Amino acid sequence: MTDFARPEENTLGVILGKRNRAGVPAGSTAGRAMRQASARGASLGTGYLGIGASVLAALQGVYGLGMFVSHAGDYPDIVPALAAWVVYALALSGVAATISTRGEQMPDWLFGTFLLALAGVVALDLIAIWPLHDVGRYSTAAASAGFGLLAALTLRRRRELFAAVSALGIVLVVAVLLNTKLTPANIPAQILVVTIAVMPVLFGLSIVRRFRRIVQLELDRVLVQSTVSAPRFAVGMLASEELARLDLAAEELLESVATGRTKLPLSPKTASTAASLATELRLHLIEGRRETWLYHAITESEQLGRSVTLADRGSLAGLLGPQQRDGLLAAVWLLVSDQSKASPTAQLSIGPVTAIPNPGSKTITVPLVIMTTAVPRNRVDPAIWDAIGKVGRFLDSTQNSSLRVEIECVVTNPADQ
Repeated sequence: MTDFARPEENTLGVILGKRNRAGVPAGSTAGRAMRQASARGASLGTGYLGIGASVLAALQGVYGLGMFVSHAGDYPDIVPALAAWVVYALALSGVAATISTRGEQMPDWLFGTFLLALAGVVALDLIAIWPLHDVGRYSTAAASAGFGLLAALTLRRRRELFAAVSALGIVLVVAVLLNTKLTPANIPAQILVVTIAVMPVLFGLSIVRRFRRIVQLELDRVLVQSTVSAPRFAVGMLASEELARLDLAAEELLESVATGRTKLPLSPKTASTAASLATELRLHLIEGRRETWLYHAITESEQLGRSVTLADRGSLAGLLGPQQRDGLLAAVWLLVSDQSKASPTAQLSIGPVTAIPNPGSKTITVPLVIMTTAVPRNRVDPAIWDAIGKVGRFLDSTQNSSLRVEIECVVTNPADQ
């Protein structure tokens, strides 16, 4: 095998074969970025949330320890309760030390050991308070175990933490029902101890999920915004990455032939590789003459791709200027990204141009219609009207209890260019 065959073969394998679930070439810059972003503990800066959650767990541990000290004289045997707090402190300290030395990650063995330690904490605490017959009043380490799970909030999967905190809640509820004689006077304390153990993790999971959703939407919006300055006809972001790698592979092939590393005539395997490169390049060049910036903005966006449909047979969206593109993209994004609405959608219909421009006219008027579903007229944000105003003169109305906007876009006459 020649020196050229190895790198070229790997390059083409990346382009034509190996792709991740999002369709991005595995060896591309975007593919590497997605792998880094999806790595456990390295996702979207949520490590900072994890640090805050761990500090909160430590503070609650100090409070729980104070409650334990205040009730120390009530325990028939204080040794199990004291052992529970020692195990809890060692578990949290061990996890913190491991994360600080190994980076923001919690492997399965560490998470399993941590869960076993917390299970021991709960068992020892319940053993110590069982003769007192009042779980809600005397449970301290067991209630703090729920806060301890916050240390894994951003490092483990949501379903794992949900299962762990659910098991903790069930154990405490069963312990209350079996051990405590419920009365109107002690019921609030029983409810409080279960709530303290369970709710912090549930709130934390909700916050982390919303945070990741917000950041992913903003990243998606920034990536889509890059299409505003694209030419009238262009390849998309993913296709640009593939074109760069195809170009590199073609240059390596030509250079290897020119320097004599690859002998002529080409071997069947190398000739097949060259034919594949040529086919891919031709396909990308053809696509670049058919698809506009708006097509790529919609199809390559996770948010717009599932909520927006485009009808633009004449590829007239490419005639819009940068300010018009920015306004249209912002308006559509705001219309479909409002999570308070019930799955809002939008359909964009551009053209055809019905008014014949005057001979020598430098501009033409392109009609654009935005039809929405689940977007009532009285719930439209004022920023949407400002964005639509950048596109052109518009007339809004209500159709099927949802917003319809007709816009007249004044663009440069392509015949005058």
